Amino acid sequence: MTQEDLAATTGVSVRTIRNLEAGQTGRARPATVRRLADAFALSGTERDRFCQSALDGTDQRPADEAPTSAAGTPPAHGRPVPAQLPADVAGFVGRTDQLRQLTKLLDDDDRPTAVVIAAIAGTAGVGKTALAVHWAHQTLDRFPDGQLYVNLRGYDPDQPATPAEVLAQFLTALGVPGTDIPADLDERAARYRTELTGRRLLIALDNAATVDQVRPLLPGTGSCLVVVTSRDSLAGLVAVNGAHRLDLDLLPPADAITLLRRLIGHRVDVDPDAATTLATQCAHLPLALRIAAELAVARPTTPLAELVMELADQQHRLDLLAADGDPRAAVTAVFSWSMRHLPADAARTFRLLGLHPGPDIDAYATAALTDTSLSQARLALDRLARAHLVHPTGPARYGMHDLLRAYATTLTAEHDADADRRAASTRLFDYYLVTAAAATQQLRLVDAHSRPGTAAPATTPTPDLTGPGAARRWLDTERPCLVAAAAHTATHGWPVHTVQLSMTLYRYLESGHYIDALTIHTHARDAARQTGDLAGQAHAQLGLGTTNGRLDRLELATEHFVQASALFQQAGDLVGQARVLTNLGVVEDHRGFYQAAADRSEQALALYRQTSHTTGEAIALHNLGVAEDHLGRHQAAADHLEQALALYRQTSHTIGEAMALHNLGLAEMGLGRYQEAADRQEQALALYRQAGYPRGEAWALFGLGSVQTHLGRPEQAIALHRQALTLFRESGERGGEIRALNGLGEAALAAGRPADALTHHITALSTSVIPDQQARAHTGAGRAHHLLGDLVRARHHYEHALALHTRLGSPDADDVAARLAALGAPPRTGDDQRD
Repeated sequence: MTQEDLAATTGVSVRTIRNLEAGQTGRARPATVRRLADAFALSGTERDRFCQSALDGTDQRPADEAPTSAAGTPPAHGRPVPAQLPADVAGFVGRTDQLRQLTKLLDDDDRPTAVVIAAIAGTAGVGKTALAVHWAHQTLDRFPDGQLYVNLRGYDPDQPATPAEVLAQFLTALGVPGTDIPADLDERAARYRTELTGRRLLIALDNAATVDQVRPLLPGTGSCLVVVTSRDSLAGLVAVNGAHRLDLDLLPPADAITLLRRLIGHRVDVDPDAATTLATQCAHLPLALRIAAELAVARPTTPLAELVMELADQQHRLDLLAADGDPRAAVTAVFSWSMRHLPADAARTFRLLGLHPGPDIDAYATAALTDTSLSQARLALDRLARAHLVHPTGPARYGMHDLLRAYATTLTAEHDADADRRAASTRLFDYYLVTAAAATQQLRLVDAHSRPGTAAPATTPTPDLTGPGAARRWLDTERPCLVAAAAHTATHGWPVHTVQLSMTLYRYLESGHYIDALTIHTHARDAARQTGDLAGQAHAQLGLGTTNGRLDRLELATEHFVQASALFQQAGDLVGQARVLTNLGVVEDHRGFYQAAADRSEQALALYRQTSHTTGEAIALHNLGVAEDHLGRHQAAADHLEQALALYRQTSHTIGEAMALHNLGLAEMGLGRYQEAADRQEQALALYRQAGYPRGEAWALFGLGSVQTHLGRPEQAIALHRQALTLFRESGERGGEIRALNGLGEAALAAGRPADALTHHITALSTSVIPDQQARAHTGAGRAHHLLGDLVRARHHYEHALALHTRLGSPDADDVAARLAALGAPPRTGDDQRD
């Protein structure tokens, strides 16, 4: 990889890269080091060594020792291997030449550094997706690092997938924490290309409408192969990006007959003329052939010739034969013919499914949409699936081909009254809103202000969400549909639902689903502006601020909080103003301004007490205690955290109780009461596990590990910190990750392994820019270097630590100053030694 390639991939300037290589730059910025390590696909000890040398401003490895695999690309060990392909197509026939052409692209080594792109173009229903998926399953062994798949929904009139949305999904599948996914499209695409460097993946981009939908999703490495399907010729992709286009025509007559034979059986050979006519009536389109075949299977005693006559009559009545030979006309005729044989309730269900904005649906949402019982909804979906009008997408979930979705939308507009269609959509959105509220209530992630004022009709069945496990599974499964519902309601006349979805999902989304949170809160803000809803705008701005804060975009978070505060003041909402102050305090704490954080928490506490908001009072006391603990006022911190704990218990707020116990344990540790601290962390851990809250579990494990180090049990501490680190990384919790790494470093020092400690602390420096944790990492690195006999580097890190602690007003500054003094005077330079 050239310096220019590396610059394009990472966003680091060529000049900076050149200076780093030449050793002409001092200590690199942590973000720069992290992006370079990502570009080289470094992991494990190799990544740690790289980060250590870069952050120390030294090179510990010859230039020709950069890690490479046998193929000359950086290794990608320890990373997730996504497997996103849909199931292979049953009864696939023909397309031998196209399969051979696709395989040849894999074997062509003429351009090993170029991205290989196969663009499969053809009319709707011709089998583009089936070809791509079937070929991909045949060649899985050629892509050891996995497969990425997305339906771009290019011809969905309402919700086509955006490149930014898809990049977020792909980055998540590739193991990138939500906090690390950039907001800017170009930066997101660059990070995606970085993640793919040195990895052998198949990337399937299904149902693209335009080249613009595809280009940001292309990798920057020839080790990956891209398959795109589209009704468009994608000429720009061929001309500019060198894509190999495969034009997929209708099935040849012989293959169409073979497909019918596989689906229908011997009846094709009993009446070959009728079978040939049926294939012609279906325009040799696989989608139409499968639907027609299912009708034949469902009527085993009806001769094929009679079925052919029925279809011919349907085509004549719809006057579709005069459509200039457009194969889609034949598909519509087959759809219509199939609908005639459905029971009335199944036909109505099919029509109303055209109103559903999400990628798939289950029986509960279908029952809400159709105003039927759960058993009726299940029966209707089963009938539609047998007729190939919907297809399974997962356990008890169904999706629709975009042609069928468009057909359903047309039918419901023609056959169902406007009022009936609006009522159906309203029932669906009420169901999503009320069930989401029930799920977040089970997880103790909903406050009184965010409970929806809407209730689903008493006749609408809802799933049993008893227990946090069931609730979280429902939210995780339905999240794509909830995002789609928020987007649809915001722009199609249900703005109140959009705002309520945003408020209801606020705490669930902030637990790691940051990209979806930004989408939903942005739609809610826009919907509230349309209706002049000041409170709705304020809550949406609060959600945007919280999410950006989680993503370490502290300035942007503050801007949203300031706007939220002004709106809450206009609305006369004191509780809302208190929530803004609470969150501003969190931002100040994150920046290391602990006294300012304490001041914000005290202001919020006064407002919560003024409004008798018990949960808010607990949160403000909690945050005040955390800020005081950071300021070294451990007893005051413990007192406030005890008060918060009592209030959390009074309101049965399990997650709040666990958080207070965790932070109380940290305050106890500051007071030297280590066994009491361990007990608090154990209690917190049990509550987090009981609530099914892995992010909180990570914090309790970290706290318990820290206590074990002080109790003289470093090996136990290391095991606990490793568990915490894994959970922090899975949930994208950067602040927790740097703390766990520092905890590992401190435990390794206690165990007498300074080299291991150095690795952990240097990695921590490249993980996050939280000031107090940067100072802690520098202190640990200084201690490790001191024990290893490198006093120059020890001084370097101690000086950085002291500067940070002094700026923060931290009591740890005295300890670092003492360590620095113990090193003695720095060695004199050559100039100093001259007489």
